[in-house]
Amino acid sequence: MAEALAEGGTRSAAPTGGTGPSPGVFEQLGAVADAVLYEGYLLYPYRRSSTKNRVRWQFGVLFPRDWVEADGSVAPGVSGSADSWYQQTECLLRVRQPGSARVRVQVRYLQMQRKQVQEADHRPVESLRTGDGTVHLTFDEALPRECEAEVPLDELLRGGHTFAVGAAPGEDVETLPEGAGKVVRTREEIRAETTVTAERLSGDLCRIRVRTTNTAPAPPPPTTRDEALRRALIATHTLIGGDGVEFVSLIDPPADLEAPVRACRNEFTFPVLGGEAGDAGRVLLSAPIILPDHPQVAPESPGDLHDAAEIDEILTLRTMLLTDEEKREARATDPRAAAILDRVDTMPQEVFERLHGAVRSLTPAALTAPTGHSPAPATPAAPAERPAWWQEGADDGLSPTSDTLLVDGVPLGGGSRVRLRPRGRGADAQDMFLAGRTAEVAAVFHDVDGSVHLAVTLDDDPAAELNNWYGRFHYFRPDELEPLDPVGSPDEPSAPAPAAAPARHTTDSETPAVEAE
Repeated sequence: MAEALAEGGTRSAAPTGGTGPSPGVFEQLGAVADAVLYEGYLLYPYRRSSTKNRVRWQFGVLFPRDWVEADGSVAPGVSGSADSWYQQTECLLRVRQPGSARVRVQVRYLQMQRKQVQEADHRPVESLRTGDGTVHLTFDEALPRECEAEVPLDELLRGGHTFAVGAAPGEDVETLPEGAGKVVRTREEIRAETTVTAERLSGDLCRIRVRTTNTAPAPPPPTTRDEALRRALIATHTLIGGDGVEFVSLIDPPADLEAPVRACRNEFTFPVLGGEAGDAGRVLLSAPIILPDHPQVAPESPGDLHDAAEIDEILTLRTMLLTDEEKREARATDPRAAAILDRVDTMPQEVFERLHGAVRSLTPAALTAPTGHSPAPATPAAPAERPAWWQEGADDGLSPTSDTLLVDGVPLGGGSRVRLRPRGRGADAQDMFLAGRTAEVAAVFHDVDGSVHLAVTLDDDPAAELNNWYGRFHYFRPDELEPLDPVGSPDEPSAPAPAAAPARHTTDSETPAVEAE
């Protein structure tokens, strides 16, 4: 849902014509961008008293530098869940209209707003019930802010452009009925700026850097994190578009751009292509939460539940089952919680039924061996007329923990040791960060579409044993695994990585290497 724009900031006319985002292209990303903006804002059961809602604001938080580095410098990395004082995006673009190309940058974040309930004598209280039975609770809210600039690419190549992305302080007073008291909402000033620069790498290829920093002075010590958040940018993320330019995927780049992609340094954020799959790189979304290219909100979802890692149907059912008292507290906690309850309580049956799932496409199911490999003798052969996956007996003869699969002449199964080689095109975005790591195979799984995946646990994961007990694995195709040892000797130390492996290893803030197919 679209929110009001922040006061102030730089607002430019939308570009017209040429290659690049058409007017409103940023707005087309609104649902995904808002999901990033409000991820974790308030979690089920949406009550102030819930433990999980007492520790908030975990993604894309930019504090005043002196405060966040009081105990040492921040360690750069792509993880947006780490507190920082800056956020840096680097990406590649191709110039399609030399001399007239323009770059458009929009920075979005939340500004904390303290909601303090006061009695009629101005005494602050945690809660207050008015004569009509309405409960008002003291709580921290947040307002969406966004600032934008559009700059000719030539200007960025000559030295860059800096614009303010802060927000003004403010106070709003709401008088409660019958003089029972009032609700005072206060906001501290946010001081921040964004600098955009460009570097030409070749004739039509440029690297763009967008760096947003919190420039506010540190609050006086000792200041808790909750207090410092009042001067912080929260859930900070950036939209980058333009006119006469085309952005390159950092997850799945062309083979000739792998080296410049690896050189891009993204710190506390990671950029992905926005828009529909197949769009010619018109816009980027750089978010503190790692996403795939072309992220979309499922069309079946009727609204944001502020927990994109959870299933809408489950959260909706749980919210429906809250007691009347729990719902009253949730409504009093925050207007966004009240909106969720209103939507759930009035959800039509046909809308709720759509949450159960959807089939995006159907393809014939056939168990086929991976390209270049022959089925291992120990792998049970699939009957010619195996029942469909939803029918009884569809998994007869399959045993994930004892089945094996032949990969490069080595049968892999439970206990086998492998090195991870996620392929470039079509790989999961997060798998790319595991390139070159060693792991142990836990099971061989045959999917309902006829493909095969091997479940693995990482050798250097301190929680590997626990994840194995829970059944939480990383899943890879056979062609993404390099056998290290024969089955039956999982305890032997792994062989050193091949000479080419170091080229694929990066620092946490560098874009992971992508192998050409």
